[in-house]
Amino acid sequence: MPPRPGALSQSAFAFPFAALVLGAVAMGASPIFVRLADVGPFTSAFWRMALAVPVLWLWLRIEKTRMDAPALDPARDWKLILGIGFLFAGDLFFWHLAIMNTSIANATLLATMTPLAVAFGAWMFLKEKITKGILAGVASGVLGAVFLVGASQTFKPENVNGDIAGLITAGFFGAYFLSVAFARRRMSPAQVMFYPALVSTGFLLAAALLLEDQMLPQSLQGLAALCALALISQVAGQGFTAYALGHLPAVFSSLVMFIEVLAAASMAWVILSEQVTVWQLGGGLLILSGIYAARPKYRKEHSTP
Repeated sequence: MPPRPGALSQSAFAFPFAALVLGAVAMGASPIFVRLADVGPFTSAFWRMALAVPVLWLWLRIEKTRMDAPALDPARDWKLILGIGFLFAGDLFFWHLAIMNTSIANATLLATMTPLAVAFGAWMFLKEKITKGILAGVASGVLGAVFLVGASQTFKPENVNGDIAGLITAGFFGAYFLSVAFARRRMSPAQVMFYPALVSTGFLLAAALLLEDQMLPQSLQGLAALCALALISQVAGQGFTAYALGHLPAVFSSLVMFIEVLAAASMAWVILSEQVTVWQLGGGLLILSGIYAARPKYRKEHSTP
C-alpha cells in the first residue's frame, strides 16, 4: 500500500517533487499537441486515451512482476475507478474544447485554477492540515497565474465559450485530483492510471462518435501529435503526477500544477508565437514563490556514526 502523505524526510520529498514538476511540464505541452492534431477536440481526447492504454497496460504488467501491487477489491475499488474515469473524461472533454476556442494561456490558466477547491476538499475529505504556508502559497499561486495570463489581455468576447469550458475543466480536474490522491492510499500508480483509463476511453469514444465526423488524422503531423499527446501528456504527465500523489499532500501537489501554466505559456511563445510579457514573467515568479511557501515540512535527517 502506498504511504500516506505526511511528514517527509528531505530525500523522500525530492524524488516525488521532481516527478510532479516533470508531470506538470508534460501536461503543459498538451495544448500544443491538440492544436497540431488535425482532428476535432473530442476525437483528439479519445485518441489521447486510446493510444495510451497499451502503454499503461505494459506498465501495469511490469509493476506486477517487480513489486507486490495491492489486489483490487471489486466491492470497494471499482466504484472509485469508475468515478475517476468519468471525472477524467469530463476533464479532457472540456479541456480540449477550451484549447480550441480560446488562447492556450487562457485555457491552461482556467483549467488549473483548482487549488482553492483542492484545499477545501483535502481538508474536508482527506483530513489534510491547511497551514498558513499553504494558504499563502495558494494566494501567491493564484495571483501569479492571473498575472501570467491577465497581463496579455487575451480575455475576449469571442473566446467566452472557450473560457467557460476552461472553468468547467477546473471543476472536473479538482475532483479528479482529489480522487486520485485518495485512490493512491491503497492503489499503485499503474493501477490508478490503467483501470480508470479504460473507463475514460469509453466515454470519450462515445462523445467523439456523437459529436464529430472525422475520427482519423489526415497527415503524419496529425498522427505524430496524437502519439505525443498520448505518450508525453497522458502516460508521462499523468503517470508522474499519480506517482507523486502517493507521497505528497494533495494541496501542495495542486499548487505545483501551476507550473503547467508556465510550461504552456513558454511553449506557446516558442512554437505558436503567443506573446510573453514582463508582467507574465512576474506572475511566474509569484507561482514559484507560492510553491516554495507551501512546501511540506520534512524531518531532519541525522547521519549515524
